[in-house]
Amino acid sequence: MKSKKPRKQRKARFEAPLHLRHVLISSNLSKELRKKYNRRSFPLRKGDDVKIMRGGFKNKKGKIALINLQKMKIYVEGIQKTKKDGTKISIPLEPSNLQIIGLNLEDKQRVAALEKKLGGKNAS
Repeated sequence: MKSKKPRKQRKARFEAPLHLRHVLISSNLSKELRKKYNRRSFPLRKGDDVKIMRGGFKNKKGKIALINLQKMKIYVEGIQKTKKDGTKISIPLEPSNLQIIGLNLEDKQRVAALEKKLGGKNAS
């Protein structure tokens, strides 16, 4: 995204290919994780523990259950709304309204991506 114009910024987000949408679905890290990994934000993944920072579910915590890359929305376990007929539906959340409080580190590539920036800091 090179343009500064908001219209073109929005267009670039909505028309982004899937391999770039993964990077756009990022959230900031908690203060402890920022110090530990020396980075401000990181792409979200299923299984990460997050805290909701904005909206009706503010300060609630949970694990990411589903990530919808097409709609660029995140679904968190336990964050549900009851409909008039009594059925419960999950609420889609914006990644910018979440904060990562625990990372899912089962994937070796993800651990390597986290430590890539650490290696640069420790070397200098």
